[in-house]
Amino acid sequence: MSSSPASTATAHPGGPDPYPEKIDAAVLKVAGVVVLGSIMSILDITVVNVALPTFVEVFSDNPADPLPYSTVAWTITAYTLALATVIPLTGWAADRFGTKRLYMLALALFTAGSALCATADSISMLILFRVLQGLGGGLLMPLGMTILTRAAGPARMGRLMAILGVPMLLGPIFGPILGGWLIDHYSWEWIFLINLPIGLVAIGYAFWALPKDRPEPSESFDVIGMLLMSPGLALFLYGVSSIPEEGTFFSTKVGVPATIGVVMLLVFVLYSFRPKHPLLDLRLFANRNLTVATLTMFLFAASFFGALFLVPTYFQLVRGELPVDSGWLVAPQGLGAMVTMPIAGALADRFPVGRIVPVGLLLIVSGMFALTQVTAETSYWGYLIPVLFVMGLGMGATMMPVMTSALKTLTSHQVARGSTLLNITQQIASSIGIAVISVVYTNLLTSKPLAGPAIATWQNPSIADQIGGPAAVAEGLEQAADAFGGTFLVASVLVTLTLIPALFLPRRREVSHLLDDEQEPEDEVRAPVVLH
Repeated sequence: MSSSPASTATAHPGGPDPYPEKIDAAVLKVAGVVVLGSIMSILDITVVNVALPTFVEVFSDNPADPLPYSTVAWTITAYTLALATVIPLTGWAADRFGTKRLYMLALALFTAGSALCATADSISMLILFRVLQGLGGGLLMPLGMTILTRAAGPARMGRLMAILGVPMLLGPIFGPILGGWLIDHYSWEWIFLINLPIGLVAIGYAFWALPKDRPEPSESFDVIGMLLMSPGLALFLYGVSSIPEEGTFFSTKVGVPATIGVVMLLVFVLYSFRPKHPLLDLRLFANRNLTVATLTMFLFAASFFGALFLVPTYFQLVRGELPVDSGWLVAPQGLGAMVTMPIAGALADRFPVGRIVPVGLLLIVSGMFALTQVTAETSYWGYLIPVLFVMGLGMGATMMPVMTSALKTLTSHQVARGSTLLNITQQIASSIGIAVISVVYTNLLTSKPLAGPAIATWQNPSIADQIGGPAAVAEGLEQAADAFGGTFLVASVLVTLTLIPALFLPRRREVSHLLDDEQEPEDEVRAPVVLH
């Protein structure tokens, strides 16, 4: 990424420190802007999970022939793809346009995208507007970190990270609850309309609070890399997501876009070693720790986040819970992450991450395999809630140590590019995981003849007699639960595979190179891109 003052905070070794030791009101004023933006971005990732069954109901032309979940899941996939597309642009765009103007543009894009989502009258329109929303959301987090680094300086970043970590921890807990409450008491449109007043306040606050900065265009933008990576990913995922509808991989609708996408991604990888400033700096994979951590992050994100949307969907479709109740029922997962994330972050500074991450993954594996046994009558407090809490403990013990391992052995001038690579990896893996897991679930559900009609009785009890009465409905719900159990089994296997690269993470303490700028005064301290 770029190295101009627009996107960095310069250290002054040996000279007077331009930043006060304590976090003052000026920094808190700027932090407030970033927290507002991050709350919108992070909440929106989790709030939509509970709305997927509602989208199926609202956008299906015929209730007897509902939209496949692999199609509806594109409301999440398109958003994460847009995030992955725009993140590499952040450094270049901050230099070109200035961080203040770009941050306000990102807020405006996100807010406008939210308003348009609420007007969608088809699933295709909703997916399109989610892309616009994701373009704004993808800029908010990395830009926010850049702004905070410039305002606070590197010495105070740890304390400010704790402030920024609040929405990161609370989003997975309250996002599904808020989304469910809005759907139950108002309508699905309000999960997007709620962003309008927050976005308008955030834009005005940013205009008032953020200091002016002077754009200083530096490196050229890798247009060819962008034209290869983004369409390549979209074509590949579109092909994969079309499998349930076509019934086979060998149909034209599946094979052609998937193959073209794979070819474009392969060309992108080969091309990325040529330009001086590539879209993604794949040369960093020469660092063993970064390579192992990135592979671990990819498998973890694909399996864990791919299966994440299934949990509230199970509560609504199989157990007949309202969206707000399904939000409360998945909250223990976020609470578990809240417990272990700060502990794991502190332990990662004292112990090798290779001794921490496998423990977190084993907790997730045990929880995920436990979910393969779900039925239509599985106890909440006696089984599901403890299992979700354990999975949350595992998530909190996995993500931050993996990121720490990746960035610890990079020099200061490599951190921005390394953290961008990690963030891109997470978003791409999440997109692939959601697409693949939704395909598996859709195929399993359609193979159960009574599952779909039984699920429909929650909304229309009068059709129970048409499918054979209460006994047939009960059998259909068990079949639907079996479809969820089978899908969780696939996710469980993928999480288990994550243990393989995790065993190669550092198991001995290593010296961090993040202070190399003391030896090389010309280097600048850069804002890491926070994974979310």
